[in-house]
Amino acid sequence: MKMRLFTAIDLPGDLLGNLERLIESLRPAARLKWSPAANLHITLKFIGGWPEERLEDLRAALAGVRFEQPIAVEIRGLGFFPDPRSPRIFWAGVSAGPELAALAGQIERALEPLGVEREKRAFSPHLTLARIPEPVPLGRLRREITASEPAGFGGFLARRFCLYRSRPGPAGSVYTRVAEFPPGCR
Repeated sequence: MKMRLFTAIDLPGDLLGNLERLIESLRPAARLKWSPAANLHITLKFIGGWPEERLEDLRAALAGVRFEQPIAVEIRGLGFFPDPRSPRIFWAGVSAGPELAALAGQIERALEPLGVEREKRAFSPHLTLARIPEPVPLGRLRREITASEPAGFGGFLARRFCLYRSRPGPAGSVYTRVAEFPPGCR
């Protein structure tokens, strides 16, 4: 049986609270598929379908990734992609030094020998606040963002990354932590 997996950096509770308040304030402005605050994370690598019987291979490969010092991360800015005129994602920006991209690159290289395909796009860290599955009017949302966008939502030191399993649920995806790296790091 295949598991749908990804690696990510968790957000601290105070930052999740700030983002949850933002989402709740913007929710009435557009009918989007809003992310539950508990699901917000910085994706480092989407792995996709992975055989459950090979989970230990994946854990062993990820355990070899070097994460020697905390990475300073700031959450700031809001935007849309891939195209602001016809967006599919509404996001909050992630600002970090080159260490974050280096960590994502290490994960890519660690998983490649296991047959996990490399990402074709450049690493672009962000938080998916909402998905836009079909064209909807966004004028009110854009006005709300312009009127109320804070300078930033907060920052933190990332000390670990996690392997997550994603399962579909009635209210959207449910994420379960499978492992953390380095193990036991808080």
